[in-house]
Amino acid sequence: MNQSSRRTFLAAAGAGALLGAARDLPAAAVPLSPRTEGKRILVLGGTGFLGPHFVRAAMARGHVLTLFNRGKTNPQLFPDVEKLVGDREKGELQALEGRSFDAVVDTSGYVPAHVEATARLFAAETTHYTFISTISVYDKFGERPDVFDETSSVGEVSDEDAAKVNTIRGSMPFYGPLKARCEQAALQAKPGRTFVVRPGLIVGPGDTTDRFTWWPVRIDQGGAVLAPGDKDGLIQVIDVRDLADWMVHGIEQQLAGTYNADGFDGRVSMEEFLHGCKLATSKPVELVWGSEEFLKEHEVGAWMEMPLWIPREGRSIAANDRARAAGLRFRPLADTIRDTLAWAKSERGDRPFARTGVKPDKEARLIALLRGAKKG
Repeated sequence: MNQSSRRTFLAAAGAGALLGAARDLPAAAVPLSPRTEGKRILVLGGTGFLGPHFVRAAMARGHVLTLFNRGKTNPQLFPDVEKLVGDREKGELQALEGRSFDAVVDTSGYVPAHVEATARLFAAETTHYTFISTISVYDKFGERPDVFDETSSVGEVSDEDAAKVNTIRGSMPFYGPLKARCEQAALQAKPGRTFVVRPGLIVGPGDTTDRFTWWPVRIDQGGAVLAPGDKDGLIQVIDVRDLADWMVHGIEQQLAGTYNADGFDGRVSMEEFLHGCKLATSKPVELVWGSEEFLKEHEVGAWMEMPLWIPREGRSIAANDRARAAGLRFRPLADTIRDTLAWAKSERGDRPFARTGVKPDKEARLIALLRGAKKG
């Protein structure tokens, strides 16, 4: 996979995970640090996928939430939470003027000028600013070395191209580099008070982007399942509930600086993940492994058509040592698999996957070829 394709995959992962719709789900369950005095927290966004999980986690800790958004996505959520209506894309920030908060959480910043404008509204030294970025900022993701950390170089976008972007959709061709600029805008507006979080693929109950969800659902259907590439190929994801809990922890502990937020404690291979999915179902399942060369020969697309699969030349691991030292904790991956499957069964039903996963007829054909090759 070339570098441009890899960045495209990451852009889709980061944007989709933050924009996906969420239902009224249980609060996160991973314990945090001892309870602190309640804070007044403003959430920019808060009604997509990550936002609701954060709101519930923060409310469970006794914090007081205010949401600022356009009032169009899931407006029925949180009827008892204060809601302010505005639109950063149109410069409509009047509802925020004159307001003060202990912390601001920006889950919806894609354009540097928007992030700078909102961050500067809360220039008081005591206001903590959390900016949700992405590992897509790294310009050499998927190249050697295999492991990268927060000091690795990030992508760049020209001033001319950056000036042209004024919408979330417009940011997509430059998604990673623009996110890097957004980080700098927040850090410069709130030096020493900005907590930059770079998640990988955010997954779990409520994720409608289906890159992770496809696997528990597909394996729960039973039968022969096409498994991708090297069995020991590593994967990384982060459960949205763990990310939300850690964001609350970051506010309470006044964390500052930049952190990769991606799984796990240790390494997880594709084989381990798929066997975890098998253990979540009572149906008979056979994993039929196709090599990387076989998948490429038969034009099986990485990441979306074959979710979570990344060819060897495109694999890298985001070092999470700094985040774990700062309190990031991961629930068992088995819990994420089980809870995602339960959510999918109750919310998705039998609706087919439109954007992810190998189509059943193609999967059956490739499995027949693999089995025929073994017999031959």
